Amino acid sequence: MAEAIVARMQDGAEEAMSLPGWIYRDPDFLEVEREAIFRPSWQIVCHVNDIPDPGDYHTFRFLGENIAVVRDRDGQIRAFHNVCRHRAARLLDGDKGRCGSRIVCPYHAWSYGLDGALLGVPHRQTFPEFSMADYPLPPVEHEIFLGFIFIRLAPGPGASVARMMAPYLHELAPYRFEELTPLGRVTWRPRSVNWKNVGDNYSDSLHITVAHPGLTRLFGAGYGLEAKEWVDKMWGALVDTPSISRSERFYQTYLPDVGHLPPERKRLWTYFKLWPNIAFDIYPDQVDFMQWLPISPTETLVREIAYVLPDDRREMRAVRYANWRINRQVSLEDKALIERVQDGMTGSSYATGPLGLNEVSLRGFANRMRALIPESRLPQAPSPGWSRHREAAQPAVRS
Repeated sequence: MAEAIVARMQDGAEEAMSLPGWIYRDPDFLEVEREAIFRPSWQIVCHVNDIPDPGDYHTFRFLGENIAVVRDRDGQIRAFHNVCRHRAARLLDGDKGRCGSRIVCPYHAWSYGLDGALLGVPHRQTFPEFSMADYPLPPVEHEIFLGFIFIRLAPGPGASVARMMAPYLHELAPYRFEELTPLGRVTWRPRSVNWKNVGDNYSDSLHITVAHPGLTRLFGAGYGLEAKEWVDKMWGALVDTPSISRSERFYQTYLPDVGHLPPERKRLWTYFKLWPNIAFDIYPDQVDFMQWLPISPTETLVREIAYVLPDDRREMRAVRYANWRINRQVSLEDKALIERVQDGMTGSSYATGPLGLNEVSLRGFANRMRALIPESRLPQAPSPGWSRHREAAQPAVRS
């Protein structure tokens, strides 16, 4: 079987095949992904309205790094490594907070301005030939896209977030992203699966009518899917047939008019998945972001929060709660599905599987993975430790 798969790939048919199962459980593959995919990729931290005033901050932990985004005294957004330059103590605690006019290390009281400059060193005279200008907080590259703050840990060949989303800017414009404010707090949901299984499932339209009866009742057969270079788009318009589910029927019936949305978007749910692990769920009543962060080859943390525009209408508050109930059920259904897939990838029987012509998102993701990490073309894992010897292994992969 493996020989037949390799033969099909060699004659150019690999675009019709899924990624091999072993890369969803292999520790070496995850190590390569950290450098080839995640460090150069954009990761969402929060919205500018999460840190509205000077001294407000949000922190973000990713790939062993601790990052803080801070609003400085001039109102600008800054991003730094959340680590003191003296003895590496963590500077800012918690997911979010306020540090006042300075960032002060709780270990030795070194202090930094909100722009990251080192301002104060106790016992300064005991540090001969020392220039404070040489020890600012290391900055982290960041981009603000329609109010959302993204960071990345290393430069990469990938596009900016704005360029990634360029094909859909006209669709996002009516939702007034820059004015959004957080609804509740960030939630973290552990999943016992590889991060790619979360993303694969998110942009898989074929399972909707099979495994999500609620979404099927809401959308009927009108669930759409398309793939651009960096972004997948899924969408469904609410049908008028009343659902048998109380929460779904309530949402269908009482969703109020949202005046700033054009008619075709007043009852439309749209989903955007950005390479490699971020999604925006866009509803008439709110906007969510979802992010799946790899912890181990078979463990992922899903990070999520909703944002809304100010709206005091009682029916809007009730509809937002109904939305939460509907999507909580969808999340539970997806959890069972991806755990079922991960379980099947534990054994040796699954190498790769065929992808249909309408599985455009899965095809695009698989092709990008094969281009970035050539070992993902192999039907079986190389010997343990192969990630430390990639330069020697890659010629064999490309042959």
